[in-house]
Amino acid sequence: MVEAQTWTTRRMSNPRLDSTTTADHEVLDIPVTPTGDVRNSIYSVGSHLSPNLLTALIIASWFMSNIGVLLLNKYLLSFYGYRYPIFLTMLHMVSCACYSYVAINFLEIVPRQHILSRKQFFKIFALSVIFCFSVVCGNTSLRYIPVSFNQAIGATTPFFTAIFAFLITCKKESAEVYFALLPVVFGIVLASNSEPLFNLFGFLVCIGSTAGRALKSVVQGILLTSEAEKLHSMNLLLYMAPMAAMILLPFTLYIEGNVARVTLEKARSDSFIIFLLVGNATVAYLVNLTNFLVTKHTSALTLQVLGNAKAAVAAFVSVMIFRNPVTVMGMTGFAVTIMGVVLYSEAKKRSKVTTH
Repeated sequence: MVEAQTWTTRRMSNPRLDSTTTADHEVLDIPVTPTGDVRNSIYSVGSHLSPNLLTALIIASWFMSNIGVLLLNKYLLSFYGYRYPIFLTMLHMVSCACYSYVAINFLEIVPRQHILSRKQFFKIFALSVIFCFSVVCGNTSLRYIPVSFNQAIGATTPFFTAIFAFLITCKKESAEVYFALLPVVFGIVLASNSEPLFNLFGFLVCIGSTAGRALKSVVQGILLTSEAEKLHSMNLLLYMAPMAAMILLPFTLYIEGNVARVTLEKARSDSFIIFLLVGNATVAYLVNLTNFLVTKHTSALTLQVLGNAKAAVAAFVSVMIFRNPVTVMGMTGFAVTIMGVVLYSEAKKRSKVTTH
């Protein structure tokens, strides 16, 4: 270890001109020179991987977390018999709040941003309400409909985004963009009519979840527009998650009042429930983390394309695991919806190029 050195200098003096001048001395500490081991430890694990391999690992993690949370939710709510979607969503929010705090304050994956005003607080609170509604509806739908049908409905998000953008901001898209939405709607109508396990309530709450997700994106673009109020996605999650958990707490106590007792009883008889709940809540946070990492290492457009692919992969994997029946017409409807989403994305890109 190299010891710290100290240099002393005379303020306002030149020893070559006047060696008798006295002045206050300043002590200047020179930091200890780090050893080779310390310097090498500064580099993260990612620096030892090639950029392409790192990106591939991040995308693989994104797929696993996004599909994993769907399958775990479906297993818990439909097959394991844990019929408490509101409490499950609240656990997700608590998990996201805790993990976000650690990731931002200790791991420093992004700089910490603060809420600057009461007005900004209420804007984030409004987004949290919409966020709660969307996630609870999505989790509830998994009790009643297969993951494959859930994903087919979820793929219609662009349709609802276009509607809310027009109703709230009067934003009009090009005729090509609206025309691309037709197969999105037609495909889901086709899939709904031929879904063997169709459930009206499950269908409606899934539509509500999809509409809520679209509404949140539109409202977020309106509320957090100024540069001072814009929050990084990870910081936004840090503030939204605890708000969402507090919003959901009275609902889970009122609607699912015996959830604590049932959970404790299940934990005594089968400790696997603890692993399922903790694992499920952790994967729910990883969905948000990998969304950020994919966007950071690729682009927002890549994330959109992956989202379309994820819907198809999740549907296929769920059919293989849960063995829910599917029809040719249902698969055709799903394929038409995905094709419409791809056409919509391309039309939006061309529309932006034209306007610029």
